[in-house]
Amino acid sequence: MADEPHQDATYLAQQVASGAVSADELLDEALARVAAMNPALNAVVMIEEDAARRAIKAGLPEGPFRGVPFLIKDLGAEAIDFPTNSGSNLLRGTRYTYDSAIFNRMRATGVVTFGRTTSPEGGIGPVTEAAVYGGPTRNPWDLSRTSGGSSGGSGAAVAAGIVPMAHGSDGGGSVRIPASSCGLFGFKATRARFPDGPAAGEGWAGMAIDGFLSHSVRDNAAMMDACAGADPGAPYVAPAMEMTYAAAISRPPRPLRFGVCDTTFTGGAIDPECRAAVNKTAELLEDLGHSVAPALPRADHAGMMQAWTRVVACGTALWIESAARAQGRDVRQGDVQGIAASAMTFAKGISGAQYLAAVNAVHAYGRQMAACFDDYDILLCATLAEPPAEVGRFTHERDDYQTYRVGAGGVFEYSPFCAAFNASGQPAASLPLHWTASGLPVGVHLAADYGADATLIALCAQLEQAAPWAHRKAPILGEYLA
Repeated sequence: MADEPHQDATYLAQQVASGAVSADELLDEALARVAAMNPALNAVVMIEEDAARRAIKAGLPEGPFRGVPFLIKDLGAEAIDFPTNSGSNLLRGTRYTYDSAIFNRMRATGVVTFGRTTSPEGGIGPVTEAAVYGGPTRNPWDLSRTSGGSSGGSGAAVAAGIVPMAHGSDGGGSVRIPASSCGLFGFKATRARFPDGPAAGEGWAGMAIDGFLSHSVRDNAAMMDACAGADPGAPYVAPAMEMTYAAAISRPPRPLRFGVCDTTFTGGAIDPECRAAVNKTAELLEDLGHSVAPALPRADHAGMMQAWTRVVACGTALWIESAARAQGRDVRQGDVQGIAASAMTFAKGISGAQYLAAVNAVHAYGRQMAACFDDYDILLCATLAEPPAEVGRFTHERDDYQTYRVGAGGVFEYSPFCAAFNASGQPAASLPLHWTASGLPVGVHLAADYGADATLIALCAQLEQAAPWAHRKAPILGEYLA
């Protein structure tokens, strides 16, 4: 399963359709890989093999991924058959009485969901080190490094070859950060491209959205097509696409204007490996017939980060208080880890007026970023300012949420690019186009104008063809296959 570059989820579904392999056999292999690799990775949790076998026996939908093993993030994607911890002891073993719209759409593709993947508590942070899972989730390329967050379990599971694609979500880079950290493709669609219901109208004031981690662009495109579209009653919808994601990747993009930023958005230095990844990609784009020029997007980046921090703190307080109330009690000492607890404390100091001011600041930032795209079609930068961090660097066992996010050495210094496009709502993607001399993946980040998903994914497919990455295998997978 997925041992050669072409053996992505699309290929495996074709093998099932031809009768060369069965869905049960693919599930057997996925479970064997969990047994072999998960003790080192700590990426796959809450396995529900019986639910997966029942789905196969009942007859899988005739979708593009019929019979392919699949994992959903342990945060959101509410499903009756798949209880959740949401990365927290407070929510340990929560069961749902309904299936979410996004889960129903994923299931309709024919995937065989058999478990969940680890997430940091409440989805806060660029690492996945939640206490509820008994330890950190580690990177298949180097077990001393983080797989990223908050979809870090999905990133690790896909990079390790346990599944060819997995569900994630992205409220500040949570698909793109693990994609960069684990040598994968991750795409954050335009705001509201996918449904949030019925549990919520929006996540984090519209900054959060579901997404997928994959080896191939075509897998991501097909899954996004299957999941796109608002659910009934959604408060707003994404602009219609000029064509489907799958149609867009079938043709090369037109010659595009690129703004190239090999620093932070405020001109600060980034790691030399990350800078090299950006400049190498810029040269490749010129070879492909695109035009490139230096760019520094002029917007209130610091103000956006402060506003993002306030909005997410209030969102964290909401889920903690709601979870305790559902259990008929008050929040207790030790219910949540230090970062979530301090986020809740921080939120208590934010008035309703200040919260709305933060939302307005996020919206103002979106308009500022939109104006930047008058000068170019695509903004190219690094996904992270450094290669993947060492495990423990961004531990949640601390009680300084605001400093953790925006302070010196904090999350926004490590990941200064991704959240910009959650705030603006623009589509953005991380592509695995560079590896360090020591073998760590470094993602390259591309962002397009609001609603221009088709242009962006067509470009991603062009780069995948020009600089293929699927032949690279993480060491832990190589050891398994040896």
